Amino acid sequence: MSIDTQILRVALRRAALATRLAEDQLNKADARLGDGDTGETMRRLFGALNNEMPEYSDDIGGFFAELAKICARSTGSSLGTLVTVSMMVMAKQTKGQTVIEWTDLSPLLLLVRDQMMARGKANLGDKTVIDMLDGVATALVNCDNAADAAARSRQACTTTLDLFRDRENRIGRARMFAKKTIGQDDPGMLALSCLIDALSGDTNIQASSHA
Repeated sequence: MSIDTQILRVALRRAALATRLAEDQLNKADARLGDGDTGETMRRLFGALNNEMPEYSDDIGGFFAELAKICARSTGSSLGTLVTVSMMVMAKQTKGQTVIEWTDLSPLLLLVRDQMMARGKANLGDKTVIDMLDGVATALVNCDNAADAAARSRQACTTTLDLFRDRENRIGRARMFAKKTIGQDDPGMLALSCLIDALSGDTNIQASSHA
């Protein structure tokens, strides 16, 4: 079964619920390294996407284009801007399509990763959400079904959190804390992990932090 707009609508409903439930945990994780508003930002952003998403369009490219507009007017945060960028890339790459094949998901996410890096001025290894997106996109190479995608994505999230936990954040406000970021999970990574858990149908959809 391919990914269509109906599946995307279900995904957005799950994401809205997940970010609402994980808001406090994400805020607490962010408060150790930044402004303490990652949870609020994600809850507001995905709440807006859930409430305002197109209900009847079968055009995936057009669907993502509308989501990008909703993102742009719903948040001005750095993380929210990266979500907007991701929607814009997906809109451009899927213009005129009614489905996305699972085998196309990895290449699409790698394009999203590259545009996020360009917009956020971040590099792989900086300990940001982009590192986790890279891990997920790489894990999905040659994936051809939903169940496998869910399992691979969740494992990639766990692996990436474990890999970067004992490293320093190198960009954004968190970099000012330098050594204090060692042993802490990056809030953006936790937010994406929360979303992946929700989209994969995991019943425990709060952020998975080991901090």
